[in-house]
Amino acid sequence: MFDLPKSVVLEDESLRDGLQIEKAQLSVEEIIQFIKGMEAAGVRRIQVGSFVHPKWVPQMANTDQVFQELERRPDVIYTALVLNQKGLERAIKCNVSHLSVSISASETHSQKNTNRSLAESLVQIREMVLGSVAAGITTRAGIQSAFGCAYEGAISVDVVCDIARLYDSLGAHEINLADTAGLGNPRSIFDLVTGVRAVISPGIKLSLHLHDTRGLGLANMVAGLQAGVSNFDTSLGGLGGCPFIPKAAGNIATEDAVYALQEMGVETGIGWRKLADLAIKLEERLGHPLPGRLAHLPRAA
Repeated sequence: MFDLPKSVVLEDESLRDGLQIEKAQLSVEEIIQFIKGMEAAGVRRIQVGSFVHPKWVPQMANTDQVFQELERRPDVIYTALVLNQKGLERAIKCNVSHLSVSISASETHSQKNTNRSLAESLVQIREMVLGSVAAGITTRAGIQSAFGCAYEGAISVDVVCDIARLYDSLGAHEINLADTAGLGNPRSIFDLVTGVRAVISPGIKLSLHLHDTRGLGLANMVAGLQAGVSNFDTSLGGLGGCPFIPKAAGNIATEDAVYALQEMGVETGIGWRKLADLAIKLEERLGHPLPGRLAHLPRAA
């Protein structure tokens, strides 16, 4: 049961997936300070922001400037999300070497999230993955609502596997399965990861994006570990949620995930105590508590 990988990579997404639902807008200087704090704690993959139109997500309006002013360390991957061709062009101008692109496996969520049908999204994602790979960018292609949709309920495994096959054929380097609505459970996580792994090339990495809406985030991470996944998305303090899914919670808290993995003997290279202190600073800046657990325990724990 506990034949787990020796080490995993955690991608912190608090500065993108987390901040996108917040009213507060952090300055370029503040974002860079939080990035430096994560680096000091040992985080080696950070989603800096998204190249989207500021009209729709004003919190991401300064992503270009952050990348331009950021002192990039060679041992850290600085990644971002792009949703269309214009966003990809902006990312290329900013010399971003790692990008995420994604579509939803749910027709309803696709319409609400992007105002496009699944069929239309499949056409666009093909061009984006090909364009990103052709530009020499390490490309992660994601499948949102892979474990269920807040509007439609269950999502066909065949639909998810078909999208994964498409990503494989286009040359994506990594496929990300997202529990956008937090409907996954350990069994469904294990089964879908196993099913997708069976239909894609062995060289493609699989990663999981687990929202903790129903309190199963860490349990689902363990199921992913057991299925062979060694890349997970997390968020400082558990910040986040989807603006198009009512009551959606954020990803599993980075510091909580690090602690759980450490206790199970899985190496992350990250110090959870430093992250816990950083999560408190983020709480203070945003003006409200965050759902992560470890940041609120006595530091002697």
